[in-house]
Amino acid sequence: MKKFALVLGASGSIGSAICRELADNGWSLYMQYNHSSDMIKNLTKDLINAYPEQEFMTIHADLTAEFAAKTIAQSVFSLEAIVVASGQALYKLVEDTTSEDMNALWKVHVQTPIQLISLLSPKLRQHEVSYITMIGSIWGEAGGAGETLYSTVKGAIHSFVKAYAQEASYNGIRVNAVAPGLIDTKMNGHLNDEEMSSLVSEIPLERAGKPEEVAYLVAFLQSGKADYITGQILRINGGWYI
Repeated sequence: MKKFALVLGASGSIGSAICRELADNGWSLYMQYNHSSDMIKNLTKDLINAYPEQEFMTIHADLTAEFAAKTIAQSVFSLEAIVVASGQALYKLVEDTTSEDMNALWKVHVQTPIQLISLLSPKLRQHEVSYITMIGSIWGEAGGAGETLYSTVKGAIHSFVKAYAQEASYNGIRVNAVAPGLIDTKMNGHLNDEEMSSLVSEIPLERAGKPEEVAYLVAFLQSGKADYITGQILRINGGWYI
């Protein structure tokens, strides 16, 4: 039987890398996106051509919308895994952050994904083992000046994972987070060469990570080889934060 995963934020650098890696590991996918329609079309085309025996479906939804979780849930049928790779950055001081900024961050990173997990958990419970993997952040643990609100919502994701892993364990649901450090994505496009070099100099492995490396870890958690891992925040940061 086919195994299905839902990936939120499938059009992002990390989300699309996760989709490609999961597809390579035999998963059929529901791929949620909001922007970057050309990116998701090309991704879907590539996956259909490479894995013709699997299924790849796209779901367009704005995670800040009131009924986003319900809209997505109604499009999902069989389901064995959820990957929350949706997100948006915010580079502002706290005093410059508006209530609209705060609401958008909260909904995209925390509220809508958790509402969706609540709606879809009965489908996950139909399987002896199922998976929820959320993309956290180094800033959810260490905190980042100038990214205080972003750090806050990522910290909330980490707390949710630790608590829900205990709540869902009796139903066979493994709940974990992957916490990347500096990853080479468009999210870091605001950094100039000097700023990027300064950050890289702080990392013991002396480079930024690749989206594919995050995807490898997500795929491992859902491979059946990591089923004794739950409630964990798994760091992938080149030794930047230990």
